[in-house]
Amino acid sequence: MTEQHLDPNVPGNPAYHFTIRPPHIDTAAGWGQRQGLVPGARAATRCVHAGVQPDPSYGSVMPPIYLSSTFAFKDVCTNAGYDYTRSGNPTRACLEEALAILEGGSGSTCTSTGMSAIVVALNLLPQGSHLISTIDCYGGTFRLLEHAKVNAGLEVTYLDLADLDAVKAALRPNTRMIWVETPSNPLLRLTDIAAVTELAKGRDCLVAVDNTFLSPVLQQPFVLGADLVVHSMTKYLNGHSDVVGGAVIAKTQECHQQLFDWANNLGLSGSAFDSYLTLRGLRTLHARLAVHGRNAQSLAEWLVGQPGVSCVWYPGLPTDAGHALAARQQQGFGAIIAFELAGGTEAVRRFLGGLSVITLAESLGGVETLVSHPVSMTHAAMDPDARRAAGLGDGLLRLSVGIEDVADLRNDLAAGLARI
Repeated sequence: MTEQHLDPNVPGNPAYHFTIRPPHIDTAAGWGQRQGLVPGARAATRCVHAGVQPDPSYGSVMPPIYLSSTFAFKDVCTNAGYDYTRSGNPTRACLEEALAILEGGSGSTCTSTGMSAIVVALNLLPQGSHLISTIDCYGGTFRLLEHAKVNAGLEVTYLDLADLDAVKAALRPNTRMIWVETPSNPLLRLTDIAAVTELAKGRDCLVAVDNTFLSPVLQQPFVLGADLVVHSMTKYLNGHSDVVGGAVIAKTQECHQQLFDWANNLGLSGSAFDSYLTLRGLRTLHARLAVHGRNAQSLAEWLVGQPGVSCVWYPGLPTDAGHALAARQQQGFGAIIAFELAGGTEAVRRFLGGLSVITLAESLGGVETLVSHPVSMTHAAMDPDARRAAGLGDGLLRLSVGIEDVADLRNDLAAGLARI
C-alpha cells in the first residue's frame, strides 16, 4: 500500500482531509500489477478491466469491499492512503478510477445519488453566475436549478440547445456553465456538444454534459470538448436497478480536486457497498447496451404508425430530427424511446392496464423494461407552463427498453395499445 504523509500546516488542507487519495494498489507488487488495459484498448475491454486489478494482499481478482468507516494511522499525519470513508475509500477509488478511464477524464468523484452529483457540479459556480440548461432537462435537475435561483441567486435560462443561435444570444458576461442533456430527458432532444463548447470557449464557461442516457460506451463528451461529465450511476452504469449513485468526471486535475473537495465538504460521497455493486455492473455495460440498443431500435420502428400513437421520438429513426447528429456524435442510438398517445391521460391509463411484462416505474437503464409517465412522475414538480414550454404532453410516455426478448416486449406494447 502507498503511504500518504499529510502536512497539517498547509493552509486549507488541515491534517488528513481535502487531499485526493491515491489508488489502493501497490503497482510494485506482483499481484498489484494492472492487467488488461493495453494502450488503445477498445470499449468492451475497458468496461471489463478498468479500475480492477488483483488485490495485492491475497490476489483476489475482484477488489474487496472495504466497509470500514475509518482507517488506522501508522504515525501522526502518516496513513496508508486512507483515513475516513467520506474522504476516501479503496472500493470507491476503484470505481472512480474506472469511470475516469472510461470517460477519458482526469478524475472521477462518486457521490451518493445522481442528484448529489449535480449538486457537487453546481458548487463550482461562483455567486451571481448564470447557467444555460436544456429546456426539457430531468425533473430533478429542474427542481434543483429552480431552488438555486431562489436560494443561491443562480440565474437560469432554459433553451432548446439544438438552436445554436439562441444559445449564442443567451450567453452573458456572467454565464459560467452550460448544462447539456443529450439526449434530453424525456424527449431525446440532441445537442451538438462540439458546437456548444465552441460557443463557450474563451468565456470562462464550463460545459457540463449529463451522459446518463448513453454512458461512455455510446458517447464521449470530453472528445467533443466538454469540461464535465455527469452520471446518475443508478441507470446504465449499474444497470440492475439495485443501486442509487452519481458521479462527476472532470477534464482537468484542477477541476477534479475542486469536485472532490465539495463532495467531501458536503458529505455526499458514495458508499463502499454501492461502489462495489456499480463496479460489478460496469463489467457488463458494453454487452448490455448492445442488446438494449437492438431492442429499442426494433420497438421504435414498430411503434411508428401504430394506431393511437401520435408521435415517436428516437434518434435511431431516420425521420427523427436528431438522427444525423446522433449518427455523427454517438456510437449508438441508446435504449430510451418517447412516444405520445393521442388520447392523453385517459389513453395512458388504458394502455398501462394492458401491460404485463413492462413495469410502470420511475428510473431507467436496468435490464428490465420500464415505462414512465413524465407529467405525473419524473416531471411532476414542473409547473404546467414549464411543462408545456418543454413540450411535455399528458399523453407522453418514456420507455426504457430492457434486454428481454424483443418479441415479448412488442407483444406487451401491442396488448396495451389494443386497449385504447
